[in-house]
Amino acid sequence: MDIHDSTLLDIHLRMVRIRTFETEAGKLAEQGKIPGALHLYVGQEAIAAGVMSQLSNQDWITSTHRGHGHLIAKGGEYGPMFAELFGRATGYCKGKGGSMHISNMELGMLGANGIVGAGPPIAVGAAFSIRYRKVDNVAVTFFGDGASNEGSFHEAANMAALYKLPLLFVCENNGYGEYTPQESHQAISDVADRAAGYGMPGVVVDGMDAIAVYESTHAAIERAKNGDGPTLLECKTYRFFDHVGVRGMGLSYRSDKELEEWQKRDPIHMFEARLDEIGVLSLDQSKAIHDEVFADVQEGIKFAESSPTPDPSTLLDDVYA
Repeated sequence: MDIHDSTLLDIHLRMVRIRTFETEAGKLAEQGKIPGALHLYVGQEAIAAGVMSQLSNQDWITSTHRGHGHLIAKGGEYGPMFAELFGRATGYCKGKGGSMHISNMELGMLGANGIVGAGPPIAVGAAFSIRYRKVDNVAVTFFGDGASNEGSFHEAANMAALYKLPLLFVCENNGYGEYTPQESHQAISDVADRAAGYGMPGVVVDGMDAIAVYESTHAAIERAKNGDGPTLLECKTYRFFDHVGVRGMGLSYRSDKELEEWQKRDPIHMFEARLDEIGVLSLDQSKAIHDEVFADVQEGIKFAESSPTPDPSTLLDDVYA
């Protein structure tokens, strides 16, 4: 399919915004400025950008514990995002959600989630709401290869297919469930094979190729909006940082050679080379965008650092609907 130059530039900007935010957040975590666990999205940017470039604020998503990239790609602003990670009152969740539970309803981001596999059932509810209200939108649920082993995923897949709900299941298969390689926790190599058991298409996508993600997502959205039900997209990808933080806990569960081989397929570098080749964006122009985004990130960090912590009297605010 032909993709307009403006769309390609949009996808590129979303990827750069994710990479820059996550890289700087990782540095702040190592400096002890961000409390709690931080699960970074570096390496997987093509998926969030390729999917979210086709969604509006009225399309809903559910995320994972590795959800910063999803919110940024959905339109999240740096200031309130960093403020949330810092536990400040100006954060998207007023400093009470933190990294693993960040959300923004106005953007259609129903929340990151620290419970593995918790997102798909929530997305089923969102997709049912879309069908019930007869609006032209979709819901998207992101989850990992490990989460596809959870009963919550299978129940959600069964119900979504049964009722032909406008839902996309996007499996970000980075090869590891925490520190366990896929071959040690699944008897299959393609999570997409599981779609057949529920009567929906299962598509394997190169998750390091933003255009491949965009095209597969486009077809799945058309299918959903035509009333034909959900699709399972398995995006094969790799996280460049550890499961938690940048260097994690120092566990030797993957080799340096493996990481280096995947880094040769850096989704941003490959995409920028492709845009340069077809005359959409030169490498010098790409660098200028990186510099501009970096400056925006620094402003976001300053905003977070200067923001107040939540007042203890607001502890129970927003807990109950």
